[in-house]
Amino acid sequence: MELKKSARSKAKIKMALQAPSGAGKSYSALLLAQGLTNGNLSKVAIIDTEAGSSNLYAHIGSYNVLNLESPHSPERYIEAIDLCIKSGMEVIILDSISHCWDFLLDYHASLTGNSFTNWNKITPRQKAFVEKILQSDVHIICTMRVKQDYVLSERNGKMVPEKVGLKAIQRDEISYEFTIVFDIDYKHFATASKDRTNLFEGKPQFVINSNTGKKILDWCNSNMTKGELQVKVNECNSQSELLVLYNENLELAKTIEQDFIAKKNLLQELTSKVSSNGNRTH
Repeated sequence: MELKKSARSKAKIKMALQAPSGAGKSYSALLLAQGLTNGNLSKVAIIDTEAGSSNLYAHIGSYNVLNLESPHSPERYIEAIDLCIKSGMEVIILDSISHCWDFLLDYHASLTGNSFTNWNKITPRQKAFVEKILQSDVHIICTMRVKQDYVLSERNGKMVPEKVGLKAIQRDEISYEFTIVFDIDYKHFATASKDRTNLFEGKPQFVINSNTGKKILDWCNSNMTKGELQVKVNECNSQSELLVLYNENLELAKTIEQDFIAKKNLLQELTSKVSSNGNRTH
């Protein structure tokens, strides 16, 4: 048993893209993978459950495709992930993981007996699938289809369905497992509904490109956390030192840009006071 300081050393990103059909999940995932591999798509594999649709984007570059045919059981996904890892892939795209949940729902419906207790036969298989994604030492991008979600609301004494937004076709809590979750609309604009990197949180919608993946790669390869960088900013004694720190941690630095500006202004003020009063040593 050992207590260690927290550190992120060459992390492997686990992210999800959720969008309706036709919004560009597969294409966006490939562009992210292109950035995550610095353009080396030969290190990218798509586990394709969409009847070979991933081959439509071969003009981007020479990536690898594993066609995962039915049944789309968790165990077959795990086997496919292992094959990609053994083949030296650096990024694995699971396109999509909604088929896995569809399989488990169909399996649950086929079971006899108590419907509630039958979930005990489903949950361990789903858990093993999610743990395989999270524990694999490669970048993994999962796509998920979404559908319009409804709730029943009372209006004038009647219960009527009301739209409440889009819901991913996967187990409800699945989004909590990922470091980043991008929501993509029909116009191909993305927003981050979850972002532990702080690279995209609160930012306006944008179109995903390879540079998006490069930003995430830089974050993964940075050994410094946001809190640690803030401490380093406070410790800077000159504007030149502050500039070097900013440039060496560019993407992470952008997330706390106001800290850098405040420190820069403080250093300028101190320099100005020294200049106006002579080179004081006291």
